[in-house]
Amino acid sequence: MVENEAAHELVLQILKTRMTFRQTIQRVLKSNNVDMTFEMLQVMHRLWKKPGVSQQYLAEQTAKDKACLTNLINNLEKKGWVERREDPSDRRNKQIHLTEAGEELSHRVKPLLHNIYDEVGARLTPRQIESFMNNLKKLDEILDKI
Repeated sequence: MVENEAAHELVLQILKTRMTFRQTIQRVLKSNNVDMTFEMLQVMHRLWKKPGVSQQYLAEQTAKDKACLTNLINNLEKKGWVERREDPSDRRNKQIHLTEAGEELSHRVKPLLHNIYDEVGARLTPRQIESFMNNLKKLDEILDKI
């Protein structure tokens, strides 16, 4: 039995909200004919922010293990959105770079994501958003210390 039922419910609600967010993203991508999984989007989003990074960096940023990330990158390569290149400073390592098609994809996908964020922002007050952010940061700090 959980001693602090409210904390248990809080964590369950956060997990449910994450699943709902993921489903929303996938539904929006599909309805706009973007053939991309949520996991692919996580990797592409990192590359749009910082192209030409190592697989290790992407694994850390997306919390994916090496095998899962390798599979994702293989699928992104098949779609023509990314390519592996030798790291000039260490030929054993590969850097992941966006292709032109991968760059162009950002112009289709980013507005779809911004519409979702704008819709959320339109239904919450700035004060509610600030409160959510502060509380989630606090929870993150607590969990990080356990």
